[in-house]
Amino acid sequence: MQRKILSLQAVEGPVCLRCMLRLSRTNRLPRVRRFTQSPSLRIVVEASSLFRRDYFSANRSDASIRHAVISSPLALARSRHEMSEAPAIADQLGNGSLHNSLPELPHRRRKRLRDEKQAASNAAKLIPPDASSRLSTMSTQLPPSSLRRLFTLYLSLSKPRLSFLIVLTTAAAYSLYPVPSLLLPQTTASPSLSTLTLAFLTAGTALCSASANALNMLFEPKHDAKMSRTRNRPLVRGYIGKRGALVFATVAGIVGVGSLYFGVNPTVAFLGGLNIFLYAGVYTPMKRISVLNTWVGAVVGGIPPLMGWAAAAGHSATASGGWEELLFSEASVGGWLLASLLYTWQFPHFNALSWTIRDEYKHAGYRMLAWVNPRMNGRVAFRYAVLSFPICGALWWFGITDQVFLVTSSVVNVWIVREAWRFWRKDGHMGSARALFWAGVWHLPVIMVLAMAHKKGLWEGVWQRLDGRAAEDELWMDEDETGSEPEQHVQRTLQIGPTVS
Repeated sequence: MQRKILSLQAVEGPVCLRCMLRLSRTNRLPRVRRFTQSPSLRIVVEASSLFRRDYFSANRSDASIRHAVISSPLALARSRHEMSEAPAIADQLGNGSLHNSLPELPHRRRKRLRDEKQAASNAAKLIPPDASSRLSTMSTQLPPSSLRRLFTLYLSLSKPRLSFLIVLTTAAAYSLYPVPSLLLPQTTASPSLSTLTLAFLTAGTALCSASANALNMLFEPKHDAKMSRTRNRPLVRGYIGKRGALVFATVAGIVGVGSLYFGVNPTVAFLGGLNIFLYAGVYTPMKRISVLNTWVGAVVGGIPPLMGWAAAAGHSATASGGWEELLFSEASVGGWLLASLLYTWQFPHFNALSWTIRDEYKHAGYRMLAWVNPRMNGRVAFRYAVLSFPICGALWWFGITDQVFLVTSSVVNVWIVREAWRFWRKDGHMGSARALFWAGVWHLPVIMVLAMAHKKGLWEGVWQRLDGRAAEDELWMDEDETGSEPEQHVQRTLQIGPTVS
C-alpha cells in the first residue's frame, strides 16, 4: 500500500488509496466500441483526444481536474506514454507516412490499381524506335572496322522499312497494270511484262528512296536528337559524318534515277527524281513551318504507285510513249487510283503515330496537327479513312480488279474506318491511337495483296486452263507448223477436235 502511494507521489503528488478507489468507481466510463480494430487508427483517435484534453486542461475547474485523475497507475503510465508519442504521431500525419501504413480502403485500392494499369498502358503505347535507330544501335555491337558495321550504318540511313514499303507499292502497281489482249502470253512468245524492267524499277525506286531518306536525316540531326524515336540515328550519335551521309545520298540518287532512266523509261526517272526533291527539299523544311507538311508528305507517298503503273504502261504504248500518254491517257486511270489510295492511307496512319509522340514533336519544333489542333487531327484521319471505300470501288469499276475485291477490301476498310472513328471520338485516348496506328500498318499491305490476288482476268485464265479450253485456243497459234492456207488449218482443227473433247 505504501509502495503504491509513493509511486503516485512520484507521478502526481500525494493521493491516498481511499480517494483513488472512490474516484475509480465514480469515473468509470461505459465501454465504447472502437471505430476500428486497427492499432494504427486507434492510436490516431486516442492521440487526437489527447490533443483536445491537453489544449483545454489550462481552463478546467477544480472539479474537472478532479474528474480527470486517472483511475489506476497502469492507465496513468499508458497515458504518459501516449502523450510522449503524440508529437511523433502528429509528424507522421503531416508527412503522410502514417497514412501509408494504414490499411487501404477498397475504393482507394481500386483507384490505385486503375491508375497503375493506365500508367502501364501509356508506357506500353509508346511507339518503338524506327528501324534506323535500331540498326544504328545494333552496329555498336559489331567490330569497329568491319564491313558489316559499315553496311549496317549506311543501311540505317535509307530507313529500310519505309523504303521496303515504297518498293512494295511500286511493284504492286506494276503487276496490276491490265495487259492488252495482243500482248497476252497466249498471243506472243515474249512475256507481256518484262522481268528485267521490274528489276530495274525496284532497284531504282529503292535507291531513290534511300537518297531522299538520307538527305532527310542530314538536314535535321539536331531536331532528331530531341525525340526518343530518332535520337539513336547514326548522324545524331555521330557514327557517320555529314560528309559520308551526303556522299551516300548523292550516289544513291544518281544511280537510282539513272537505273530508272535507262532500264525503265524517262517518265519514271523523272518521277523518281521529283520524289527526292519533294521529300528532302520541301517536306523536310516544311515540318517546322506549317501543318501542311502532312499533305506534302502524302503526295510524296502517292508517287511510287504512279511510277510502277507508268513503267508497265511503257510496254504497251502505242504512240511515242511520252509522259502525256503514260500519265494522262485513259489507260492511266488505274495508276492515279493507286496513287490516291496511298495518299489517303497516310493520314490515318501518320496522324495516329504523331498523336502518340505529340509532346516530342512539340519539343522538337515540328508543327503537327497532333498538338497544334488535336480535334482536327482526328477528324482528318477519319475523313481520309472513309475515302478508301470509293477508291477500292473505282478499282473494280475501271476494270483493274474483279468483283470479289469489293468484298475482301471492304472487310479491311471497315477495320481502319472503325479505328479512325474511335480515334476521333476519343481524342486519341484509351488506346485508340495505338489501335489506329497498327490498323494502318496492316491495312496497306493487305489491300495491295488483295488487289493483286483479284486482278481482272487472273482467275478467269486459271479456270480456263483447268477446264482445258486453253488447249483449244493454242491450236490457232500454230500457223508456222500448219501452214497459211485456211483449208489446211480448218481441216487440222476438225481432225484434232474430237480427240481434245
